[in-house]
Amino acid sequence: MSLATAPAPTAPSAATPSSPTLQPHGPAAAAYVPPPGSQRAAPLALSFLNPDGLYDPRPNGYSHLAVAQGAARTVHVAGQGGEDAQGRLADGFAQQVAQALANLGTALAAAGARPRDVAKLTVLIVDHSEQRLQTFGQALMAAWADAPAPACTLIPVPRLALDGMLFEIDALAYVPAD
Repeated sequence: MSLATAPAPTAPSAATPSSPTLQPHGPAAAAYVPPPGSQRAAPLALSFLNPDGLYDPRPNGYSHLAVAQGAARTVHVAGQGGEDAQGRLADGFAQQVAQALANLGTALAAAGARPRDVAKLTVLIVDHSEQRLQTFGQALMAAWADAPAPACTLIPVPRLALDGMLFEIDALAYVPAD
């Protein structure tokens, strides 16, 4: 499953002289600037950075930094869990992750956003383990296959809002202003 529908990112944008510590570097950096004349051609650029001196988070499906520059609408997506449109919770952790990511895609699309517009994710996992981290990381990398991985914080929790709920994800996105 992939939430991303946009073309592969262009070359990393150069950081401004006033922010030398945020310069993209090597293959760990990515940026997206809408092409001139496109419907999304607003002065917005999202850069995803993994600075030297920090471990490479890409195998876990995220970037250390997401920097938004320019005019944009801010979209806050509330926590999405593994329930379908009728409120039925999927069985099992992997199924809940898949459903929650599908729900996130639906919510983003309703706001005119795409995965490449997401700057930050917050993830809550009940009974967190290395196996659950790997399951989530693989699903997130698949969902963001055509977009740079956003900044992400994972928080292990003892319980979520619904009985049997094992996974929840929320998002912060910046969509170029119309």
